[in-house]
Amino acid sequence: AGTLHFIEEPIRDESPEAYAALRKQISVPFAVGEEFASKWQFLPFIEQHLTDFARVDICNVGGFTEAMKVAGWAEAHYIDLMPHNPLGPICTAATIHLGAAVPNFAWQEVRVTQSENLYYGKDGINEADLLFPTQPRLEGNGFPVPDAPGLGIDFDETIAQQHSWKFWEAPHYRRNDGSVTNW
Repeated sequence: AGTLHFIEEPIRDESPEAYAALRKQISVPFAVGEEFASKWQFLPFIEQHLTDFARVDICNVGGFTEAMKVAGWAEAHYIDLMPHNPLGPICTAATIHLGAAVPNFAWQEVRVTQSENLYYGKDGINEADLLFPTQPRLEGNGFPVPDAPGLGIDFDETIAQQHSWKFWEAPHYRRNDGSVTNW
């Protein structure tokens, strides 16, 4: 029999009061914060223990300095980090370093299969592998901490110059009445 380890962002995060109400109704751990852009957005969720896992995204929250502040604050409240990581090799490398630097690191999200990886082109080649010839590679169920300079990755600028820049914007979902809603 399996168990549900956590629920990721079970409801929208604009209302900590709604999370407090939901917390009273279910006992499954919450993982919250992947869209938070600063430590201040984490404040009510950490201080009121409305989440069990802080879903800090090092690229969204403001880099290492802000992520380390969230990690320390969460640690003081017995909350583990479960970083959000949908952005590819640079974010993965940065998140690995964050995880190695804090004592309350639980799990790391990562895209590792072709069905999950957004960088596979029409020809089936992982373009991220070409653009980032040196990048974190999953070994078993974990990543070794890179020991090369910087984040421990390389970027092939020559291959990047062969691609044209393409603007992408998240889908704009609409309700039945035509109003826009978050995806």
